[in-house]
Amino acid sequence: MSYRVLKAALLGMCALAAQVALAGEPLEKAQLEKLSAALEAPGTGLKVVSAQSSEIPGLYEVELSDGPLVYATVNGDFFIVGDLYSVTPDGYVNLAEKRRDGERKDALAKVKTEDMIIFSPEGETRAHISVFFDDTCYYCQKLHHEVPELNKNGVEVRYLAYPRAGVGSDAFKQLASAWCAENPQETLNKLVDKASVPENICEGNPIAAQYQLGQQLGVRGTPAIITQSGEMIPGYRTAAELMGDLELN
Repeated sequence: MSYRVLKAALLGMCALAAQVALAGEPLEKAQLEKLSAALEAPGTGLKVVSAQSSEIPGLYEVELSDGPLVYATVNGDFFIVGDLYSVTPDGYVNLAEKRRDGERKDALAKVKTEDMIIFSPEGETRAHISVFFDDTCYYCQKLHHEVPELNKNGVEVRYLAYPRAGVGSDAFKQLASAWCAENPQETLNKLVDKASVPENICEGNPIAAQYQLGQQLGVRGTPAIITQSGEMIPGYRTAAELMGDLELN
């Protein structure tokens, strides 16, 4: 390879690195208004919430209200729906999912712990998981039976309510009865074991709000496990598998 060709290649790599380094920079006001005008097509009901540069030069990561994350040209005349991946020596990295991890982490940080039903280790807490939970769900019941082993290994389990049948359903009423109980942990244990629990739906309970939060965070079924870093693990996992996921083995 000649010096001239090598120099051009290095300059190109530096330019690309500089563009990638700028990923995450918000669009200027005038550009954002132009992009919004193009994407907010009549009848869609969608609004542009934010737009910032992506890892791909020329494409912008656009957050839409009540819509998917899209990647659009700066003028909004073209866009792509789907996740963006980077290729690394260790494999593929879903960059869109990493952003969602951050959003989930931030959203869960705003939920008061007193609005969750928490099962804590007796000793040191090494990590915690948040679980969107429905006591009528078979795999939620299986996961709940893994909680003692998780606690034994230093993992705190924080439950949030997610009645799959929606607000006002039987599952909603059962979850509300647990959250409103004098001893929520004991009541939840009874519900999981299919014991009779008196209905107790207190005013101001968080069930509907947590169900809505789960939908916003992409929960589509239960159990939905979210790690401290915001990574979502859908479905049932054994305690041993979760310890591996959390890198606590």
